[in-house]
Amino acid sequence: MNIDAEGLADGAEYIPSPNCDERPAGMAVELLVIHNISLPPGVFGGGAVTDLFLNRLDPRAHPYYESIATLHVSAHFFIRRDGALLQFVPCTKRAWHAGQSSWRGRERCNDFSVGIELEGSDDLPFSDAQYRRLAVLTAALQRRYPIVARVGHSDIAPGRKTDPGPSFDWQRYSLEIGNNLV
Repeated sequence: MNIDAEGLADGAEYIPSPNCDERPAGMAVELLVIHNISLPPGVFGGGAVTDLFLNRLDPRAHPYYESIATLHVSAHFFIRRDGALLQFVPCTKRAWHAGQSSWRGRERCNDFSVGIELEGSDDLPFSDAQYRRLAVLTAALQRRYPIVARVGHSDIAPGRKTDPGPSFDWQRYSLEIGNNLV
């Protein structure tokens, strides 16, 4: 897999989200932020995550959606349980995935990060296909950008976020990539 000059991954289905904007001038991508998402919570498959990222989630389709349907959020990538890769925002743009966040004293992590959503939840194991796809994607991103760390959403928004959760195997992820970025 490769990431082109515009920040698009070959092999990903590109579905442009409006929930992005330009990164600050001269801002390098240095951080990968791993998330999890399932809509409704604990339910996998379907198009609800895509609908959320495209601002077309129907608040009447599930009681949980009433509280999130008006959010304007996105991520650069979404990896389904079967390993399918969707891309919503080019890596050259700022996706709205981290919210209020801080990493090593730097605020606004969206400015210098790429957000990767895994279809899942805090309390269920992720699939082999997801770890494989995540490792391939991470390697491609590391070749293209000066990535210095891989973190969970919980690491940059402690107390506010818990994902990717205790079921995410950081050691396995590092072993699959073949190096040990902090």
